[in-house]
Amino acid sequence: MRKYPSLLSLALVCCCCSIQAEVFTSIGQMTDLIYTEKELVQSLKEYIKAEESKLDAVKSWANKLDVLTRASTLDPEGYLAHPVNAYKLMKRLNTEWSELESLVLQDPSDGFISNMTVHRQYFPDQEDEKGAAKALMRLQDTYKLDSESFARGKLPGMHHNAILTVDDCYDMGKTAYNEADYYHAVLWMQQALRQMDAEEEHVVSKADVLDYLSYSVYQMGDLPRAIELTRRLVAIDSSHQRAGGNLRYFEKLLSKQLNELNQEGQEPATEEPIQLGTYKRPKDYLPEREIYEALCRGEGVKMTTERRSRLYCRYHDGNRNPRLLLQPMKEEDEWDSPHIVRYLNALSDQEIEKIKELAKPRLARATVRDPITGILTTANYRVSKSAWLEGEEDPVIERVNQRIEDITGLTTQTAELLQKEEPDAFKTLGTGNRVATFLNYMSDVEAGGATVFPDFGAAIYPKKGTAVFWYNLFRSGEGDYRTRHAACPVLVGSKWVSNKWIHERGQEFRRPCGLTEVD
Repeated sequence: MRKYPSLLSLALVCCCCSIQAEVFTSIGQMTDLIYTEKELVQSLKEYIKAEESKLDAVKSWANKLDVLTRASTLDPEGYLAHPVNAYKLMKRLNTEWSELESLVLQDPSDGFISNMTVHRQYFPDQEDEKGAAKALMRLQDTYKLDSESFARGKLPGMHHNAILTVDDCYDMGKTAYNEADYYHAVLWMQQALRQMDAEEEHVVSKADVLDYLSYSVYQMGDLPRAIELTRRLVAIDSSHQRAGGNLRYFEKLLSKQLNELNQEGQEPATEEPIQLGTYKRPKDYLPEREIYEALCRGEGVKMTTERRSRLYCRYHDGNRNPRLLLQPMKEEDEWDSPHIVRYLNALSDQEIEKIKELAKPRLARATVRDPITGILTTANYRVSKSAWLEGEEDPVIERVNQRIEDITGLTTQTAELLQKEEPDAFKTLGTGNRVATFLNYMSDVEAGGATVFPDFGAAIYPKKGTAVFWYNLFRSGEGDYRTRHAACPVLVGSKWVSNKWIHERGQEFRRPCGLTEVD
């Protein structure tokens, strides 16, 4: 008889191995970059001591980063819990350290350059910086946060201050613009302009900001405002190579539209500043996006007072399982139909740390199945990382697997091993569909990170050490499509979860099938 490996799937989710182009998806791996950056600062300071008279500019840079890394290394995970800090870490290591290297090469120092060379293989690249920027934009959309909130670091539950400068906002807008995402380009270029008008320090010119902003506003269909912004640009730089032509084109286009509507005179631009809600976000191909995002924000949850009255808490001994008789699990109802329960004290702190220790070196980008090709691939809306751990690898994994069997009464000997390059993983396993899901939460999350069920309007929030459980199939064997679920992006903090997807094979006598679709 073939023995199937018992596996525990671990996923680190953030805004959380392959190095290049995926660093931004994992706070767990970005903490290593915090220490890498600290080491680079130390190397830089040693270089300054050797040639201090020639490197005043470099010394100023080092002092700034020294202060930053001293703060970040005191609490790396807490520091990176702020999505702005994560973005700025990507930006510094991808862009600004490279600029510094060019400066140093003008008068080479073997010690510093060799240190940079050693660490460069672990640096994020342009794709990482872009991914971190797009992660901020996803948080902005999901939780309806304006650019001002991010730029000023006004996020709930934050313990580290982080602000975006004029140049940071400009780079965010430029990232969106280069992706033809004019909606976000407008929001971030407008924020850069707002901070610029408040006389904040900046390197980028106001003409460059107005250039990108005016054209992005035009792409959003707001011709009057595009004309007003382009006129501001012309007033600042009358020799700008595109501004004059764009202005004439915009004015001609608006005049044509007014003539078609039998209106006389140019429609004046609105005096209201551009902000979240000024323009409608373009729809994407993801189904149920609005329902999903509303649930992530805690809106639209369909837990009524009447339904809540049917939820109970109890002690659960796994149908008098010997290992649970003396210390039964504390079980709480999270939802009535489909039935979702939460178990308290499902994992100890020591078990959580051991699982993290085993998983971290193996974390790889999580995949989704392409609806057209059926091939497992990465997606920009799923940036978690996952690892697979076999029960035989460590007693802690074996103990956790046994505990799941004791609690659920189901065997965990038929578990899936999903390889990213294998499109027919379920078929290869030969263990049937997922009959149930057991989800361990291994961290608390300050804001965001809920598991939501769009079909029946539920949101389940992470709580360290607890686990939630539900069946994916009715007793008849038919799929309970109500249990389709999705993870909300983590707004503040990091999210560790361990999943156990339990399959049909081996459950014939543990959960006998029935003829009706009942739990």
